[in-house]
Amino acid sequence: MKRGPVDLILQPPASLRRTAGGRLQLDFGKVAFGNLRVHWPPGFAGEAVFHFGEATANGLVDTSPPGAVRYARVVATAERGNVVAPPPNAKNTLPAAVATPAEWGTVMPFRWVEVEGWPETALAYLASAQRQAAFARGWRDDAAAFASSNPLLNDIWELSRYSIKATTFAGIYVDGDRERIAYEADAYLNQIGHQACDPDPAIARATFDHLLDHPTWPTEWALHMPFMAHADWMYTKDRSWLAARYDALLPKLLPERLRADGLLGTPPELRRRDIVDWPKSERDGYVFTDANTVVNAFYIEALMELRSRSSVGPTDSTGAEP
Repeated sequence: MKRGPVDLILQPPASLRRTAGGRLQLDFGKVAFGNLRVHWPPGFAGEAVFHFGEATANGLVDTSPPGAVRYARVVATAERGNVVAPPPNAKNTLPAAVATPAEWGTVMPFRWVEVEGWPETALAYLASAQRQAAFARGWRDDAAAFASSNPLLNDIWELSRYSIKATTFAGIYVDGDRERIAYEADAYLNQIGHQACDPDPAIARATFDHLLDHPTWPTEWALHMPFMAHADWMYTKDRSWLAARYDALLPKLLPERLRADGLLGTPPELRRRDIVDWPKSERDGYVFTDANTVVNAFYIEALMELRSRSSVGPTDSTGAEP
């Protein structure tokens, strides 16, 4: 299944086992955003209960996980179709959330599925279940590699690389599974992380275009848009893509807040938009004024990156000089 720069990939379980509590547990090896495609046994007319989990406790799906870790319980029947999907989550289906295609069914992050009520004589049908996992279409697992003599460093690399891949599920960079909204500063970090792992710029560019139309409120976040544009140009050397968006970048420099001394000002009514650091407890006593140092540091860097872009000679999409 395809939509924009994302595909649904069918993944078999890595293992199927019976838990101490009698449930049948499918383990897909890693967490991914998706749902489950099952093959119901012929003639099955009952109900089966599916427990989707992002974490386990004592070898079982954790049904009361901490914080934002996800769990969902679904009662399904063959009459309702082959896709077993968790219910929508109120936190990430608000109007501003980036929606995945309705035809996919709801997706959530999970690794394990435990099943109750499945016929004992039909375990082979459950073993043929597949996770429908959403990933960037152009992603290449072999595009980047890292190995060292330190197993912990190797694990950190793989966790970081795979996290970038897994969080492409929405077709643009969103804030994981919190609000499913794109934020400029977060997107920039996603972008440069993605560029270190995989060469396809499609997700970063889709995110950039989305943010042009759906900006968020923090002052410094708007100033990250030139960073994203500059990173694309440095990585792809595709001047034509950037040139088509250059004029749309100029308002991101917040000219309406420019003072006579060349600094960006912060009038009292806009002070809440200056982030500096987040959460507020991480600001280390920073004192806000009418022209904040952090905001202007971002502003100067954004100016420098736009100047860098505008000062180079014309190039084609490969970066070659004409």
